[in-house]
Amino acid sequence: MKFDKSELQIFANYCVAAAESMAYTLVRTAHSTFVKETEDFSCALASVDGLTFASPRTFGATWYVGLDYGPVIRSLTDYQPGDVCMTNDPYSGFVATHTPDVVMWKPVFYEGEIICFVAGHIHNTDMGGAVPASLSRTLTEIHQEGIRFPPTRIVDKGELNETLLSWMMCNVRAPEQNIGDMKAQIACLTTGERRVLEIVERFGVDAFKAGIGQLLDYSESQSRAVAKTIPDGRYFFAEYVDEDAVGGKPMRIALTLTVDDGLLQFDFSGSDPQLTSSLNVPTGGHPRHALLLVGLNYVLYSLNPEIFLNAGMLRIATCEMPVGSVLNPVEPAAVGMRSLTCVVVQAAVFGAFAQALPDRMPACPASSVCLLNVKTTDTSGRTIMASIGPVGGGAGGSSAGDGSDASGANMAFLRNTPVEINEAEVPIRIQEYGLVADSGGAGQYRGGLAIVMEFKVFAPNTLVTARNRDRTLFGSWGIKGGRAGRTSLFVRNPRTADQDILGNTDLVACQPGDVIRLEGNGGGGYGAPFRRTVEAVERDVRRGYVSRQEARERYGVVYEDGRVNAAATAALRADMAEGPVEANAFFDYGPNRSAHEAVWTRERYVALCQCLETVSVGWRFFLKHQMFDRLAERIAEGEPIDGVQIVFDLFAELKAQFPALAAQQARIKQVA
Repeated sequence: MKFDKSELQIFANYCVAAAESMAYTLVRTAHSTFVKETEDFSCALASVDGLTFASPRTFGATWYVGLDYGPVIRSLTDYQPGDVCMTNDPYSGFVATHTPDVVMWKPVFYEGEIICFVAGHIHNTDMGGAVPASLSRTLTEIHQEGIRFPPTRIVDKGELNETLLSWMMCNVRAPEQNIGDMKAQIACLTTGERRVLEIVERFGVDAFKAGIGQLLDYSESQSRAVAKTIPDGRYFFAEYVDEDAVGGKPMRIALTLTVDDGLLQFDFSGSDPQLTSSLNVPTGGHPRHALLLVGLNYVLYSLNPEIFLNAGMLRIATCEMPVGSVLNPVEPAAVGMRSLTCVVVQAAVFGAFAQALPDRMPACPASSVCLLNVKTTDTSGRTIMASIGPVGGGAGGSSAGDGSDASGANMAFLRNTPVEINEAEVPIRIQEYGLVADSGGAGQYRGGLAIVMEFKVFAPNTLVTARNRDRTLFGSWGIKGGRAGRTSLFVRNPRTADQDILGNTDLVACQPGDVIRLEGNGGGGYGAPFRRTVEAVERDVRRGYVSRQEARERYGVVYEDGRVNAAATAALRADMAEGPVEANAFFDYGPNRSAHEAVWTRERYVALCQCLETVSVGWRFFLKHQMFDRLAERIAEGEPIDGVQIVFDLFAELKAQFPALAAQQARIKQVA
């Protein structure tokens, strides 16, 4: 059966409504704030092959609309009615990409035949392991990140596997919360199964099965039509994580985007090697892995909001990521903080598309959100383990207007947890929760403002886990004359003699009375700030979004005696318009990135990658750090640095220092 366009839209609406019903069941029955408030979960209808063809539009995280469940579905056989299967192992099919994400799928039978699957994931607040919440930059191998379950049946022909649940509960810090969330997840799949069968009864089973393929095909045609509006060419962009480990070096994601008549190739060669920290993204080399193409989802949807959000939209894209790189690590690499790297991948994708479509793409969003968890005790001595919500930043400014404040923009639109809920469920007091003045990148269209959260703890041995701490060093870039957004701030006991600047620390031990303050980073600005209307700057000043000092220094708006001095403003703005133009005027990266790239230029990074590719995966992270340190020492000592040759010279020194490295390199070359 072939649906016409209007019939296909009706069928799509029914399928999306089924996924929405799944999500509503989950929100209403989950136990943890991270699921019922933050909504870090996904729900999906998937084809027999595992391709997502419908997802919720108003609930849950937005990263998974193109997810391919096929690898985990095919890992089990002999499905029976009533089965529910699960895994949280990042290396079993590369679908559950860190241990707290429990992925479940359920076959939907009609007259003895599997016609589709209902599926989804929830992020459990804790899955055991070395640290509360299971995730930290300090972890170096997957075994430290909590208990793992390879694909298995949690419900077998309608019977709950109590033994499997008991194993999990013995290994997690908040077992009642986990078991409540997982049973809510099973209920959500049951809702999905019921809704699918209602659709089948309405349309007929043959039309239902045919409609799945047509939904995927139509989304592909829509995305191809959008891609054909992008000028053919090759567009390079690099983006950075502040630190690749605790106290580490900047970690680089490199992307070469090739656009060829509506087809897109994402080549991530030149990205950093696999890390000895938890920032690796486990993709298994899947050419269309959902986590690498979230940025593409956002771009396509921004350019055509009518596009069907399903796996078909990703068919126009292929990804290349070398084995042993940060985007294709080999076991037992730690992967718990992969979401931090994923948002940096998205920022790299946005940077490439901004060059291809400079008038249609915005400046960089915050591309960072810190997920705060607190492990503490209440007045009765009971252990409390809870997420208190995401603290992120704003969207980038664009030709259409200012970036939205506090939205996160590309952070899956995770929702905040209300202050009242946090204080009711966790023994803390939130002292400030709002927007950070002057955090948005200055521009004709301002970058969105960041969030600040400040809270006090009351129990000894309280541990705050600040997952995904980043953007302390590198801000979100502005474009077309817009300025980079302000970087983030993390501090213990602010405004006191004991103030402790925490940087990108993600595990903070606290004692009674300690105060934690976290400020996110702002989105980048779009267009020259002196072109922003004086009225818009005045409005921002009245609202407390922009200080008077910032208004003068960035926007050229002069306040005297509490009012705008029109003559002084006009003169200052005229001086700004005649000021020097930077060599790379399209992007403003902020001072820290500019300083870093003055040393580690694109050419030197190419040479670094060439050196590292000649050795085994286990040596690469160590050698990168050695070469960074030695080059910094040469520069500090005032030695002349000769182009890219310095990189090869440093590598030769290391081979001379470590004979095992030279011998191993010779063996690799012989095998090759």
